Amino acid sequence: MGKLTVRTIESARPKEKAYKLMDGDGLQLRVATDGVKTWLVRYMVDGTERQYRLPRQYRDTGGEGFYSLQDAREQAAMIRALARQGIDYQCRLEKAQQAEAEQRQAQAKQLVQQAEAARIENLTVQDLFDVWLQDGVRRKDGNAELRRSFNADVLPRVGSKPVREVSEHDFRAVLRVMVSRGVNRAAVVMRNNLTQMFAWAEKRQPWRRLLADGNPMDLIEIEKIVSQDYDLNNQRDRILSGEEIRELSDMLKRMKAQYDSATDKRTAAQPLEQSVQCAIWIMLSTLCRVGELSMARWEHIGLDAGEWFIPRENVKGNLADLTVYLSSFALSQFRLLHSLTGHSEWCFPARNKEGHVCVKSMSKQIGDRQAMFKKGRDGKAREPMKNRRHDNTLVLSDGRNGAWTPHDLRRTGATLMQGSGVSLEIIDRCQNHVLPGSKVRRHYLHHDYMREKKEAWQILGDRLSLIIHPVNNVVVLRKS
Repeated sequence: MGKLTVRTIESARPKEKAYKLMDGDGLQLRVATDGVKTWLVRYMVDGTERQYRLPRQYRDTGGEGFYSLQDAREQAAMIRALARQGIDYQCRLEKAQQAEAEQRQAQAKQLVQQAEAARIENLTVQDLFDVWLQDGVRRKDGNAELRRSFNADVLPRVGSKPVREVSEHDFRAVLRVMVSRGVNRAAVVMRNNLTQMFAWAEKRQPWRRLLADGNPMDLIEIEKIVSQDYDLNNQRDRILSGEEIRELSDMLKRMKAQYDSATDKRTAAQPLEQSVQCAIWIMLSTLCRVGELSMARWEHIGLDAGEWFIPRENVKGNLADLTVYLSSFALSQFRLLHSLTGHSEWCFPARNKEGHVCVKSMSKQIGDRQAMFKKGRDGKAREPMKNRRHDNTLVLSDGRNGAWTPHDLRRTGATLMQGSGVSLEIIDRCQNHVLPGSKVRRHYLHHDYMREKKEAWQILGDRLSLIIHPVNNVVVLRKS
């Protein structure tokens, strides 16, 4: 029978130092300096004395979280009985606690694995696009155009759909909506981008597993989606006739004159920016691409030498450097442009940021002034866009020949060269095209054709001058 009683325990008060009350059979009650009363059990196992602190404190009635005197005696008896059998209760308890902890960890790990499996199982087209954009594709513009086009046409429609559920019908519907608003070329480009993305996904997990039913883009037949009259080879043949070139010149002069004579310039329609007007004539007279011109630096323009150096990093496909020998016509436009932007390192500096203008800026400004050819996402006439022009002030020939683009100027200039008797090989070199022929020929023959190209550009410049400023008693003869 133990020595302690409930009365004795209740009357025990804290002292300056903690002390113990002995009950017998190894059971002790420790009274701390703050009055907390804790049970201790001393026992012998394998010749070693051990002490175990019961995990609950004392309360006379026991209950959840507490031991009464009777509870403590029963726990002490159980611990000592195990000790007599050579079983250390603390080791047994630690093993049980470890096993319980391991079980909890295993359950938690299983839950995490199940959640991760569910997450992977439900990865969406948006998730695939984000990963592909980061790890699977690197375009020259930092993937900016991919982001824009996918955010405009693909992701709003199928971005939230799980990859495992997406089908050919989803993407066919996306492409048909694009075709319905007249952007066949954009639909073809989007098909190519989607094909590239899913081809990348097919080779990698977990996307490969999610595409167990196959690559949906393998079943897209773009020739059955685009308009019947669309040329899949993208051989656009729009050129500006001599009359249209003259009309364009007169149109730009008229818009400027009307604005200059307006009494209230705040409400008057502003003409096309003078720098963009210069760009139009430079593209037409040099056969350059709009992107090459947008990224031009003044350090590469030799106004005295009459030369423009285009580094290969600015050339489509990084093909090769190109030196453009400026005709008198082109040089006059660069001199006018220099009076406008010569303070900047860029020929066409951006307004609200460092660097050059966006390579699409000029195309947008020209396209916005041919609104009659623009369609919205619903296939109907496009609504005016915020902070963008919406008129037909650059429509030529009353729209009978369709819209014209900056790239059509390149084609027009090349056609004018051809009509003036310049050889096709020289035209190709002026356009910086990959030339046909064997690699051996390209390896050994390195004549730069500077004289021939310089002459070709000058012929084109002279032809443009005559078109814009016709002289009645001058007849343009074809070069023999």
